[in-house]
Amino acid sequence: MSRRILVLVGHPDPSPERLCRALASAYAEAAEMAGHEVRKIDLALLEFPLLRTMQEFEHGSIPDSLRGAAEAVLWAEHFVFVFPLWLGTVPAMPKAFLEQVMRPGTAFAYPAKGEAFTKSLLRGRSARLVVTMGMPAAVYRIWFLSHGIAGMRRGILNFVGIRPVRETLFGMVASASEAKRVSWLKQMQRLGERGI
Repeated sequence: MSRRILVLVGHPDPSPERLCRALASAYAEAAEMAGHEVRKIDLALLEFPLLRTMQEFEHGSIPDSLRGAAEAVLWAEHFVFVFPLWLGTVPAMPKAFLEQVMRPGTAFAYPAKGEAFTKSLLRGRSARLVVTMGMPAAVYRIWFLSHGIAGMRRGILNFVGIRPVRETLFGMVASASEAKRVSWLKQMQRLGERGI
């Protein structure tokens, strides 16, 4: 069954040599070859402001530079976020992007009078977080309890209805051999073919 997949490259450095870009491309190309509809957004190539007030978040308009991205968020059935682990969590750029496009009325709705809970508007969608890091992935999972990624999964994606959210962690990337990198690309191709 084909899916509409949005691949988001969240490495703030626009250098084409970044591993995150190669992983995202491997996934996207394999997904397209398997018959999935794929859109890809490289956040490092976009210019957009930071949100600074609650008023801006709730009532401001999405910047023109992100209108296509916001439409792609509504279009997608499955999201693939590819980013490096910085200070134990997602870098500021992907977080700022999500703040812009996951606004009230788009990704969630505040409760009406008499209702206790917000409404998640992106139900029925799934996601995969693909994260590169300098430490061993097992150490991040076991010792750090994947806390930064867990915050993104629960506090942003699950909050707006996106579940399940699966994780693919690649550790020790700076010292990885070429054979190891090739195996990671093949792993991403297999995930892309399946659209998961």
